[in-house]
Amino acid sequence: MTRVWLLLLCAVIPLSARGNGGATEERMLNIATELRCLVCQNESIAASRADFAADIRKLIRRQIEAGKSDAQIQTYLVARYGDFILYRPPLKATTLLLWFGPVLLLAFGFLIFAITLHRRKQSVVNISLSDEEQKMAEIVLGQTTHHGNLS
Repeated sequence: MTRVWLLLLCAVIPLSARGNGGATEERMLNIATELRCLVCQNESIAASRADFAADIRKLIRRQIEAGKSDAQIQTYLVARYGDFILYRPPLKATTLLLWFGPVLLLAFGFLIFAITLHRRKQSVVNISLSDEEQKMAEIVLGQTTHHGNLS
């Protein structure tokens, strides 16, 4: 009988300790999914396993428990780490490169590609064959067409 009570107590303690933690955890994850891990850079704070992301998640939890709003928490993190921590940074002079950098790089790549094609096209020289070379080419091409090889 003691074991049954001990088992029930072990099952109830985590549930009571969680209490409001489920709502806090859900809110923390909602905030963290909008934030970029500065270590990983391609993952959100919610998904990252980096120590930095774990620290930010703890910080968000503490601020939620302190009664801060989502906007206040986000403003605090931007003030501390800059606009780059946001997956959708605001459009302003300091974030223009974040917004338009990829498009500019793509345009620059297309420009280099077009210049390379243009130069390659200009460097092609039309060389006409002499009559003797033309006859020789027709013989070689005729042999490969009829026999399938050059023997």
